[in-house]
Amino acid sequence: MVERIRYVLFPLNQLIIDVREFYVIFVGKSTLAMTDMILQSMSPSPSTDLVGSMLGVEDADYGQPKQRAVRKRSSSKNAGDHEQESSGQQQPPLEIVWRNVVIMIYLHMAAVYGCYLSFTVAKAATNYWAFFLYLYGGFGITGGAHRLWAHRSYKAKWPLRLFAALAQTMSVQNDIYEWSRDHRVHHKFSETDADPHNARRGFFFAHVGWLLCKKHPQVKERGKTVDMSDLLQDPIVVYQRKFYIPLVLLVSFFLPAWVPWYYWGENFKTAFFVASIFRYVFTLNATWLVNSAAHIWGNHPYDKGINPAENPVVAFLTSGEGWHNYHHVFPWDYKAAELGNYTMNMTTLAIDIFHKIGQAYDLKTVPKNVVMSRVKRTGDGSHPYSFEDFSKEVDHTAEAKCCEIVG
Repeated sequence: MVERIRYVLFPLNQLIIDVREFYVIFVGKSTLAMTDMILQSMSPSPSTDLVGSMLGVEDADYGQPKQRAVRKRSSSKNAGDHEQESSGQQQPPLEIVWRNVVIMIYLHMAAVYGCYLSFTVAKAATNYWAFFLYLYGGFGITGGAHRLWAHRSYKAKWPLRLFAALAQTMSVQNDIYEWSRDHRVHHKFSETDADPHNARRGFFFAHVGWLLCKKHPQVKERGKTVDMSDLLQDPIVVYQRKFYIPLVLLVSFFLPAWVPWYYWGENFKTAFFVASIFRYVFTLNATWLVNSAAHIWGNHPYDKGINPAENPVVAFLTSGEGWHNYHHVFPWDYKAAELGNYTMNMTTLAIDIFHKIGQAYDLKTVPKNVVMSRVKRTGDGSHPYSFEDFSKEVDHTAEAKCCEIVG
């Protein structure tokens, strides 16, 4: 057993030495010294200070729990009012968080190396394992943090919540509480300065740039108005947040590399760069495309007055999160899409399976007449309903009632 532990730790130690030598030779001693200083300055507190700060989160208590209230969904007009209000103020200077820049550069360089290894020396079983972890970690974001905890579009018993929480931990995109908080702020103040990844600031900012700089003051100010008390009632969310850093190191980085090394004799370094780093960075960029590409390119069959669009490519890469125009109009639908096409929405398939075995329940959907009403009223004409006469079935009263949600 001792020999196995030494065998595991030796490649990690050698990897650290190799990385330091790379920096000395190709980047320079001054940059290495700066990197050491940055890493030494990282405090050993919860995710907000380590992984959270890496992903652009600071002042984690800006989303303190508020009294829950029933509100109307913000229309494109209201969103425009927020934009006009915030843009009328003098914009604060952009403050780059260089620590995050260094970390993101390293992660993407390491991911490129991992991709190279996956095509050259990695065993087939290792590549299949990495793909499985990509799907599993993706469900932690799409079916867990997004549809279950952020939008409460369905309910889950504790085994499914635990399953989803471990998957969400593997994705390393902040703990469930922080992820859900930022996402609720994003929906409430979409495409304004209060939106953490405001797509009006360009593709790069919405994709990754928002993680490389400090948050706009409006994000923190408006974020305090978002109720998060429901998540604090879930012990799985609370404990995941409390032990987030050790869980991330174990679930996302160590175990994905250890399994291929132990069970089918993969080189540990190869397993680490393929199943841990490459898989993780690919998951990150797939998720970021929802914030960037799905807010810029695509049709707007449900509401032409908002940026989020229907993007099939993003839907395919994210197991169903690319039907974004529908999702921003009806965020409480557990399918995050009008149609339950499993081919382009694997998350819905997973939730339906969990529903059949009794783990998921109270699945919320949108009545057909409500969808038709919204398509007729605000769509861009690209939806099939736009070419048919549903005047007798369209019910604007039902639409108004269904669009009143708990925020």
